[in-house]
Amino acid sequence: MAKELKNFTKRSDNYSQWYNELVVKADLAEQSAVRGCMVIKPYGYAIWEKMQRTLDDMFKATGHQNAYFPLLIPKSFLCREAEHVEGFAKECAVVTHYRLKNDPDGNGVVVDPEAKLEEELIIRPTSETIIWNTYKNWIHSYRDLPILVNQWANVMRWEMRTRMFLRTAEFLWQEGHTAHATREEAEAEARKMLDVYADFAENYMAVPVIKGVKSPNERFAGAVDTFTIEAMMQDGKALQSGTSHFLGQNFAKAFDVTYINKDNKPEYVWATSWGVSTRLMGALIMTHSDDNGLVLPPHLAPIQVVIVPIYKDAESLGKISERVDSIVRNLRAKGISVKYDDADNKRPGFKFADYEVKGVPVRLAIGARDLENGTVEVMRRDTLEKETLPLDGIEDTVADMLEDIQKNLLEKARKYREEMTTTADTYEEFKEKIEKGGFILAHWDGTPETEEKIKEETKATIRCIPFEGDTTPGVCMVTGKPSARRVIFARSY
Repeated sequence: MAKELKNFTKRSDNYSQWYNELVVKADLAEQSAVRGCMVIKPYGYAIWEKMQRTLDDMFKATGHQNAYFPLLIPKSFLCREAEHVEGFAKECAVVTHYRLKNDPDGNGVVVDPEAKLEEELIIRPTSETIIWNTYKNWIHSYRDLPILVNQWANVMRWEMRTRMFLRTAEFLWQEGHTAHATREEAEAEARKMLDVYADFAENYMAVPVIKGVKSPNERFAGAVDTFTIEAMMQDGKALQSGTSHFLGQNFAKAFDVTYINKDNKPEYVWATSWGVSTRLMGALIMTHSDDNGLVLPPHLAPIQVVIVPIYKDAESLGKISERVDSIVRNLRAKGISVKYDDADNKRPGFKFADYEVKGVPVRLAIGARDLENGTVEVMRRDTLEKETLPLDGIEDTVADMLEDIQKNLLEKARKYREEMTTTADTYEEFKEKIEKGGFILAHWDGTPETEEKIKEETKATIRCIPFEGDTTPGVCMVTGKPSARRVIFARSY
């Protein structure tokens, strides 16, 4: 059974299939009875909870508060901001009736035609419209600003091609929505929250990201600017891992949200919105995991250390358990989550395989002979290295090892990204390199027409115009027209 548990498709053979198998075998999620929707299982949800808890603390440290807004949005609200409705129209799920009834002709339960809604309701694809309609009641004077609100919620976007965590019809996320008196404050807020996302991605997820601004073709519907963090997966594709939007006054004007300034004159409010979703789970899986299963960074692992006893009888188990008890207490006192798996329903070999597939960062195995010798077998999941170490002081050793694993995962991912980042000066060179994957830094003339041509012919998009890097002007690789600087192209999820 242990061999079956670890029997994955190899990444090099079929990366997509490897990913789908790993999500299921690591007990993260499974498909549901609803097309395009998933069930997040307890182990997968425990990882999401750690993400949520960490991000929530980071948001609150920057002055934000949580609130909750309705799931259903009047269709008329969505229509008030033209770019916004155009951007989401094809993905909207619409509620038209509010009651069912038994069919008198015996065809089961049917929609009651007399229960048609006066106005159709949209299941939220995002909440800008319902929130800005609410903010109109909250904002009157400059004294009411800024409003710094976040909500944790689910949203629905009727995706045609879905993949668990990466793109599902319903997903979990957080969405921040802030209101400001000045453009400068709003732009600073949008950039600040992007920095929060980048901090979280690198220091908790161990995922290196590039910060930048989206091209007009790729920006959020209704935004003036969209800032993004872009990560590279092990197959060389990009994954947009978080976005922060400067919305200007677009939604304030659409919902007539004004405030009286210090000169006693009315002004429209300036806005931002920003969000990350369970897509981060996909990023976590695809950045670090291997052909043996999930690899989790210790800062987000639900179980950071598992201890498995090796015993023949109850007496032997009792002695091991007595020694392990103090180790568990000492590890927990250091803030380390630990599980002592002394259940007798599975053999040690199966347990080893199971925790390896689930990506538990450190595994300790202790048998009767280890007790006699004062040793313990330690395995770290990132390198699969095993070594026998002294039991005395093992808590400090494990604590140091967890931090080393966290650091190693980030360094490994960053090194891979650097190896897979190249430049291209001609379109032919670009077409050749994009087949190999990775980030390509190339010149672009700034027009949506050229951007669309590249996308149609190569399936590559501009991931971002990076904040840092080569800002030397050049000529567009496609048209030969002037280019302000190189931008990052990649194929993406």
